Amino acid sequence: MNNPLITENTCEYKSVPFSKIKADHFMPALEYAINESKNNIDLICKNSNQPTFDNTILAFENSSNLLDYVTTVYYHYFASIADDKIRSLVGKISELTSKYSNDIYLNEDLFNKIKNVYENKDLYNLDSHDLRLTDETYNAFIRSGANLSTNDKEKYRKLSQDLSRISPKYSNNVLSATNKINNYWIEDSKDLDGIPQNAIDLAKSNANKNGKPDFWCFTLDTNVGVLLSNCDSRSIREDVYRKFGSKCNGGEFDNSDNLKMISKLRDKKAKLLGYDTHADFVLDRRMAKSKENVYKLIDDLIKPSHETALKEYNTLLDFAKKTDGLDILTPWDLPYYSNRYKKEFYNFDDESLRPYFKSENVINGVFDVANKLYGLNFEKLDTVDKFHDEVCVYKVTDLEDKYIGLLYQDIHPRSTKRGGAWMNQLRAQGLNGDTVDCPHVTFNCNLTKSTPDKPALLSLSEVRTIFHEFGHCLHGLLTNVKYKSLGGMSVYWDFVELPSQIFENWLLEPEVLNMFAFHYETGEVIPKEFIVKINELRTFMSGSMSLRQLQLCKIDMAWHDGYKEVDSVEEYENSILKDFKIVPQVKGNSISHAFSHIFSGGYSAGYYSYKWAELLEADAFDKFKKTGIFNKNTAEEFKNNILSKGNTDHPMNLYVGFRGREPKVDALLRKTGLTKS
Repeated sequence: MNNPLITENTCEYKSVPFSKIKADHFMPALEYAINESKNNIDLICKNSNQPTFDNTILAFENSSNLLDYVTTVYYHYFASIADDKIRSLVGKISELTSKYSNDIYLNEDLFNKIKNVYENKDLYNLDSHDLRLTDETYNAFIRSGANLSTNDKEKYRKLSQDLSRISPKYSNNVLSATNKINNYWIEDSKDLDGIPQNAIDLAKSNANKNGKPDFWCFTLDTNVGVLLSNCDSRSIREDVYRKFGSKCNGGEFDNSDNLKMISKLRDKKAKLLGYDTHADFVLDRRMAKSKENVYKLIDDLIKPSHETALKEYNTLLDFAKKTDGLDILTPWDLPYYSNRYKKEFYNFDDESLRPYFKSENVINGVFDVANKLYGLNFEKLDTVDKFHDEVCVYKVTDLEDKYIGLLYQDIHPRSTKRGGAWMNQLRAQGLNGDTVDCPHVTFNCNLTKSTPDKPALLSLSEVRTIFHEFGHCLHGLLTNVKYKSLGGMSVYWDFVELPSQIFENWLLEPEVLNMFAFHYETGEVIPKEFIVKINELRTFMSGSMSLRQLQLCKIDMAWHDGYKEVDSVEEYENSILKDFKIVPQVKGNSISHAFSHIFSGGYSAGYYSYKWAELLEADAFDKFKKTGIFNKNTAEEFKNNILSKGNTDHPMNLYVGFRGREPKVDALLRKTGLTKS
């Protein structure tokens, strides 16, 4: 079959042959790969020999290598270059892979063989990775309904298939709604007052491309924060806030029924498996372990966060009264007056940093930090196939020039690419058939783009995003495990953000800023007084930011800690947050309707993971601060105990291996400027 997805890969580094892959290749490749996987499973089931690790667990590990590859490449296309043809396939592909998964995990003969090896694993001469793979494989079957009765297996299959149809609808609606409102047009030059010149220049360039040279076209996926923080026109800020905050709440791309049904089906699946709620099911495989621990984390932090956020609000309200005579602040006022307050009382404007954050310099900066910490080198390649012209590909090697893997860098927005920032594994490290694959990871953002007159100059927030996602990339690149299903991002979901969030800490260190923050025109290093200001402002509005995160955690848990019949999603959301709201809710705006992390991503009953990881990273970075941020021994310990281990052990054991003890909240409270309540 002449299909680049299933023919032998002869590309250098076994990279994905993107230029050869078309939308029409995916369905035939998927069907072929599913049949191949089923045949591999049949061979395991029909083997008359005593089940062993090799003929059962290892055989199962390698049974769907091609299928995993095809689906990984498809979902990468769906996230990064989703034209109409690619998007039209998502429902069918999701449905087929869900059916295949059910066929496998509900296969009684296969499960009995896996169970036999699991119950007799002590009889085999297995190393720690073999044992972990055995345990994880067995648990995956249990959590996928393998122990259910025949009747309940059919119910489970139906629920899974229904979810596989609805979740893609939710994510497709979010992308469609985002694209529909993304071009924000300003006609009157007076409405540009306060907006940074670089954003105005880019908007003019966008307007020219769209054939309207007398207007300005701001893309909201990269400029919503810029407009809300800087635009002097209150009516423009309100319009932007309402448009962006009401996505998928009613109208053409309404997600109300989709998200309620997703919540209901997840709850039914969990109950079928013997759990009280979907949250109980999820948290059974998390560091947090239980709902009680998640609620305790939220409760421990939400009161001091709310108290601090309320003080911050009153400070800004007093400022707005004195400057503009306002008696109340709306959600579209808060970022604006926060920014103005910072300029006046701290004598500092975030926009003054942009000239020192040229995009290419920032990328070189994260490369240099990775080199100083872990001895990694990044060589740009022009010979490897790319999925878009703007993508850069790097060969990653260690100090001994040993090949580690490939890094694909894709940092600019486009209409076929989903919003936000993420890391993805195109190829996981570990055993793939008879060979051990090196990892291929993608580094994806939607950041400010260059104009014809200026290079891409990033905000501090955008630079932080680069450091965050690059931390994920390091986790994927430095994984060193025996089996790919135990590598990199396969760790417990509330542990997966530790490598990314801890890497953000290096950004604000003076030693690091001096490595890459050079003025794009003069080449001068960022002034010391700017570095001082940045660090003074570490805790500026920290209560409000923490409260926002915790509110998202509460919404997530509310939808997944037992299903409730809800008439109005918006009203239900308001009731969840009413005790911890600083400003009144804006009618028509809703978080849940476009909360992709929990309804179409992997964060259901897991959004608390960001706060959990924040606790972990603050405590972990405290060790770097005490020993030196580039201390070789500390970096080696972090690599050997965290980054390289994947899911080869329980994450708390990995953390204790690095830190010498379980994490404490003290470092997080110090870092965020909050106090124990």
